[in-house]
Order: sequence, then C-alpha cells, then structure tokens
Amino acid sequence: MSPATLLIILLAFSSLAYYLGRRQAVTVGGGKTQTKKLHSRPTYYGALTAIWCGIPALLFFGFWLAFESNIITQLVIADLPENVRNLPDARLNLIVNDIRNLVSGNIVSGEIDPAMQAAADHYRSLKTTSNAALAVIAISMAMLGMVLVRSRIKPGLRARNMVEQVVKIFLIACSTLAIFTTIGIVLSVLYEAILFFQAVPVTDFLFGLDWSPQMAIRSDQVGSSGAFGAVPVFLGTALISGIAMVVAVPIGLMSAIYLSEYANKKFRAAAKPLIEILAGIPTVVYGFFAALTVAPFIRDTGGILGLSVSSESALAAGLVMGVMIIPFVSSLSDDFINAVPQALRDGAYSLGATQSETIKQVILPAALPGIVGGVLLAVSRAIGETMIVVMAAGLAANLTVNPLKTVTTVTVQIVTLLVGDQEFDSPKTLAAFALGLLLFIVTLILNVIALHVVRKYREQYE
Repeated sequence: MSPATLLIILLAFSSLAYYLGRRQAVTVGGGKTQTKKLHSRPTYYGALTAIWCGIPALLFFGFWLAFESNIITQLVIADLPENVRNLPDARLNLIVNDIRNLVSGNIVSGEIDPAMQAAADHYRSLKTTSNAALAVIAISMAMLGMVLVRSRIKPGLRARNMVEQVVKIFLIACSTLAIFTTIGIVLSVLYEAILFFQAVPVTDFLFGLDWSPQMAIRSDQVGSSGAFGAVPVFLGTALISGIAMVVAVPIGLMSAIYLSEYANKKFRAAAKPLIEILAGIPTVVYGFFAALTVAPFIRDTGGILGLSVSSESALAAGLVMGVMIIPFVSSLSDDFINAVPQALRDGAYSLGATQSETIKQVILPAALPGIVGGVLLAVSRAIGETMIVVMAAGLAANLTVNPLKTVTTVTVQIVTLLVGDQEFDSPKTLAAFALGLLLFIVTLILNVIALHVVRKYREQYE
C-alpha cells in the first residue's frame, strides 16, 4: 500500500470516527431531543473521537516516513560487498543514488551490475515490507483510538474541554514552529556571515565604497583581492526604494481616500479590484515593461533635455516598482480608513468641519497606524524586489545618488553571488549572507520605528 493511499484511508477513518462518536453521544444522551443531558454538544464528542483516531496515527505516519529512507539505505549498504562498503563517502553516495534510480526505473540503458541489481531488489523488498508494516500499524492505531474513545463516551465526559485543549496545543505548536523557523533562518545567515567577517573586516564591509566581489583563482589575476564595500549596494537599494515610495505612497494614499470617502459604491466596486490587479501581475512583466518602454522613454527624454541618461537607470526601475506596489498602500489604507468609526466622522461634522477637514484632522490620524503598516509593507516589498532591478537598473554597483545612472540593490547582488556552482567557503559567496544579515537588521529597525509610530497614535485614539 502506497503512503498516499494510506493517508487517504486514515482520513476516511477519522471521518468515520467523527460520525460514530457523534452518534454514540446522541445515543447515550437519550436521543436527539435529549442532548441537554450531555456535558458537551454531540459534535464535540465526534471531534474528540476523530482526533484520537487520526492524530496519533498521522503522527506515527509522519515519523515513519521521516526515518524510513535512511534506515532502508543503511540496511542496503550493510548488505553490499565489503569492497563497496569501504569506498569513500562521495563514491558510496553515488552508488546509493544508482540503486535508487534502479528501483524507480530511471536507468533504462547500459549493462547493470549484478550486485547493483541485487541491491536494488533488496531495497525494493525492504520498501514493500516497510509500507506494509506502516499500513498495518497506522490503521491499527486509528481503529484502536476510535474504539477506545467511543467506548468512553458518557454524558459527563468533558469532550468540549478536551477538544479545545487539543486545539490550543496545536495553535501553540504552530506559533512555536514559526518562532523557531525565524530563529533558524537568522542563525543560519549569522553563521555564514561570521565566516565572511573572518575573511573580510567588518569595517571594510560596512564603510567600504567599492563593491567588486569577484575573487580570482590565482593571485596574478585581475581582481584577485576583491572589494566588499557594501555602501554602494545599500545606497542603490535606498535610491530605488525611495523613488518607488515617492510614486506609490501619494498615489496609493490619495486613491484610498477617494475610494473610501468620495467615490460612490458602484465606482468603488469597479475601481478597487482594478487597482488590486496590479499586485497580481508577475514582476518579470513589470521588468519587461521597465526595460523595453520606460527606460528608453527616460533616455530619449533626457537626450532631448541635454541630460546624460544611462540605458539602465534607477529612475526607470523605481518608477515601475512604485506602480507595482501602489496596491499595497492603496488597499490596506482603504481598509483602515473604512475601519474608522462613523461616530468620529459624525462628531466632526456636528462641530462644523467640512469633509476635507474631517479627513485631514480626524480620519487620517485615526487610521495612521494601519496606514503606516501598509507603507511599511510596501517598503519591504520594494527592498526585496529583484527582477525589475535586474532588467531596468542593471548590475553595476555605482556609488551615486543620481537616479539617471545605473545602480544595483542588495537582493540583486545576493542572487548574483549565489547563481551557478559556487564554493561556500569563499568570501565571494559568503558575502551574500553578510548582505542578507545587514538587510535583515535594516528591516528590523524599520519595523521597530513603525511599531513605535503605531503605538504612539494608537494611544491617542483608544
């Protein structure tokens, strides 16, 4: 029995357990009209039966699949000839991969070594036995859990409390998993960044004005030492993100104000989905638009005005990126403006304020925490964008604040450094992790500032 089939069977057993548990609760309660005798509603008894039928079996199912492959592989390796078992790990791993390819049928040509074929047959036999054992044990656990809980259903059984406790534990586990995932990401980036800083001084990275991470193989090659000054990269990120926010924040906020305070329902129902479509367009399409339409237009316009404009510029990337993130500002700001209590509007009107004065003096300050959150989300989206920058702003890390010149961003450099077959013990590759760590710190600082602003204005309006 395949794992997928077994999973479907376990889910079917859980559904059956819910039905049987609920029916048993109705029976012990004296019928559908006498369920008031029960401590909990019949659905809770059914849910409790389904939980004890499905969760232990599913947990066992997951643990079995997690360790099954390694155990079978070790058993197969132990059965190989001694000269094969004593091979170096790299060579042995290749042999194991060949055995797995034989099992899956991916090797269709060439002569097959008899020992390899025997190992593949052994692997296939162990896999079949493992699947059968897993099916027997998991189904037995599901049936046992269903029978035990169903037999314990009595009017005084606190089924609701037990179900809510299980749900609470599940929610705690999910939140804990999210926390540990964040910690794991930070620690992994931090570890690689420390290795980088052991090769490149922190001061050179933070305050260096040249970024050329190309490392040569021989000392006599050009660029053998590399240059890892991150200032041009972060300056380019700030420049493009700043241009994008100059475009997105005013347009997004003004459109949100109009849609929530001035537009009629018919226009709002049509306009808001159209604006939000911008968020669903793939970034590569924006990149094509920036590279093929916006960048040439800016270059031609600059030539008419006598300005020197690069074929790839920060202005082209920033403008298109600003258009892309308008929905982030507009949609969130619109939702928070609509969430302002109508009593605040009525109070302002009763004091003689006009609609524009009410918006400026009452609604926007009350909705400011949410608006700040939307702007922060837009900033994060702008900082993390890669495709538009690659296609419209280029890869050159120039130390300039001129929006008509070619610049690059942190995310573009991270992608560039990690593309292709790279050695993870060279400063060139480790520089990507140092950039990621610094970008994480900058984003964290932005979040702290935004949280401070949100708390300050929330205290004034609560």
